[in-house]
Amino acid sequence: MSGATLTGQMMRFARVGAGLGGFAAGAAVARAGGRELADARNAAELRRILGDLKGPIMKIAQVLGNIPDAVPPQYAAELAKLQAHAPPMGSGFVRRRMAGELGPDWARHFAHFPLQAAAAASLGQVHRARLASGKEVAVKLQYPDMASAVEADLGQLDLLLALFRRIDRSIDPSEIRDELAARLREELDYGREARHAALYRALLADDPRVRVPKVYAALSTPRLLTLDWLEGRHLLQFREHPLEVRNRIAEALFLAWYRPFYCTGVLHGDPHLGNYSVAAADGDRAVINLVDFGCVRIFPPRFLEGVNELYHAIEADDEDRAFHAFGLWGFRGLTRETMRILLVWARFLYGPLLDDRVRPIDENRRPGEYGRAIAMKVHAELRRTGTVRIPAEFVFMDRAAIGLGGVFIQLGAELNWSALFRGLIDGFDRAALAARQREALEAVGLAPPADPL
Repeated sequence: MSGATLTGQMMRFARVGAGLGGFAAGAAVARAGGRELADARNAAELRRILGDLKGPIMKIAQVLGNIPDAVPPQYAAELAKLQAHAPPMGSGFVRRRMAGELGPDWARHFAHFPLQAAAAASLGQVHRARLASGKEVAVKLQYPDMASAVEADLGQLDLLLALFRRIDRSIDPSEIRDELAARLREELDYGREARHAALYRALLADDPRVRVPKVYAALSTPRLLTLDWLEGRHLLQFREHPLEVRNRIAEALFLAWYRPFYCTGVLHGDPHLGNYSVAAADGDRAVINLVDFGCVRIFPPRFLEGVNELYHAIEADDEDRAFHAFGLWGFRGLTRETMRILLVWARFLYGPLLDDRVRPIDENRRPGEYGRAIAMKVHAELRRTGTVRIPAEFVFMDRAAIGLGGVFIQLGAELNWSALFRGLIDGFDRAALAARQREALEAVGLAPPADPL
């Protein structure tokens, strides 16, 4: 990949390889002593090692941990605890990086630019600055040589997935691997993220419940991104507010994520709590800020047709229609028995959307366990019937569903999820969605995805 250096890749590869190799050796010793590789203590140790390594490999593991049907459930539970934070770079680094992106006189663009980061994550850090106009902006600055770190860590991803395959052969992760690699490489391209932000700003322009920051193109490069700073409060500060307030926040979040998805095939793939905040909330209306558009997945229209078809298939208990829907989603070589097992997971995800009443998203109200028990049941049954290759598109769709579900549980929100969903999919037409998608993407310089089926 452009920007990656051989020396940087080799150094990072050696460090990550040593960490994962040390884990494998320790797990082998423990296994000789009677501890199975699937033991929860091994899962906790892997989380510790990946947390120490930080960087892209930790981000990859965090994504895997939020997809209970992608990796062994006991490992998913531990990996989901990883936090994609990193120690910020110092003032010397910031000056050099800003000069490298905007030139030696970079400071003239700002009335105020603190060299201390307001937030730091796995691929870069954010500074809260002020333009000469007085406008508050978020300046996102990528860490040096991140392309090398990403390529090195993707090289080690195969080792990580091979480890999971030794524990649980029910899932073939080959397409999952390719999907993670593609999205992570995209996240390094801040020019693409700027186009994603412009896309969301257009798609949600007529919704007063969602605010999307404007990009300042003159102060942005492929490794530097300047956007509006959107003031807001952390969502979890509202957990003790009246139910009407929490419901309005949940409704705004649901529509911010799923209106672009079901109407245009565009999904914000990272529902991390740091990627949105609450600008205003009362019992009548909530306004949320939606930020960080590095991980955006654009789906082919046939996938959205599959979403619609499976919903109606489950509603009507129609196995033939369900089988067709799984085909639209990209599943190949499914037997009827395997499809019935996958329907267990599908019914879990669709359950609140089929239940036409006001209710919590999960009757058990356990955010940290959302989906785990069902995933364990599905994995156990698939181990008996054979391996299933999960299509690439599922990675971030599942991540969004599980991540947002956990947020709705933490809020204690109670809504008619079915009515919200039906308001988005009623009258679905694949050709019309394809036309909307093409127009929206071309307006911001993005290409529509291939849609071969």
